[in-house]
Amino acid sequence: MKKSGGRYTRYKVSYSWEGDCEMGENKMPHIQLPENLGIRYAVLPGDPARAERAAGYLKDAKLLTFNREYKSYSGFWNGVPVLVMSTGMGGPSVEELQKIGVEAAVRIGSCGALQPEVRVGDLVMVEAAVRDEGTSLGYAPLSYPAVADHRLLTACEESAKEAGCRFHTGIARSHDCLYRDDNPVIYEEWAKKGVLASDMETAALFVVGRIRGMRTASILNVVAACKGNVAENIGRYVDGETLTAQGEEYEILTAFAALTRQ
Repeated sequence: MKKSGGRYTRYKVSYSWEGDCEMGENKMPHIQLPENLGIRYAVLPGDPARAERAAGYLKDAKLLTFNREYKSYSGFWNGVPVLVMSTGMGGPSVEELQKIGVEAAVRIGSCGALQPEVRVGDLVMVEAAVRDEGTSLGYAPLSYPAVADHRLLTACEESAKEAGCRFHTGIARSHDCLYRDDNPVIYEEWAKKGVLASDMETAALFVVGRIRGMRTASILNVVAACKGNVAENIGRYVDGETLTAQGEEYEILTAFAALTRQ
């Protein structure tokens, strides 16, 4: 990655497969990556377009494959190989990443704030997540906690401090129902319990990662202020507007730096 005038600039992404392994019969059925990919670290945005933007910060970045919602790139951050792969809405792809040898993964996603001090464009470092979604229940009862790997979380915090971005560390709530009619009431109740923000994938990532032996962390970019319209503001985030665009850049840089300082 290059830095010019205090701003980060992006490398050009190559759009042809040039890996050492063949994309043959030993590839995962959904993410379509081979078992012998040989990359230990992964950054996981939800949106395929965000995956492309994140890959632009890597040296020698190239598109590997795009199947369903899973768009993946490889490249180098400070000489360390890194995989960037979109996950869509949901967490089951963690299983296949573990099977191809990924040892640590950081989610970079969006969230709605549940506390007034958590502002649009801020980052939320999730130390634990409320399991209000369905995927993690297929792995463990609700009494099983969804928690980040403490070393990777600390690395994310240290990297964010070095980048000079504003962030908060605490609990997030993961859920499946972005358009539920009584969401405002639900958000209010969780806010009273000290939950900082709301997303859709972190809890599944933490539970599946912990059970399968993959270290995980989650960095969320705040795209909707407390009591704001999350669905509406996610649309603006996709368009890369103002503060949310800056927050996206910070979460990308923080994730890469945290993974490669391990």
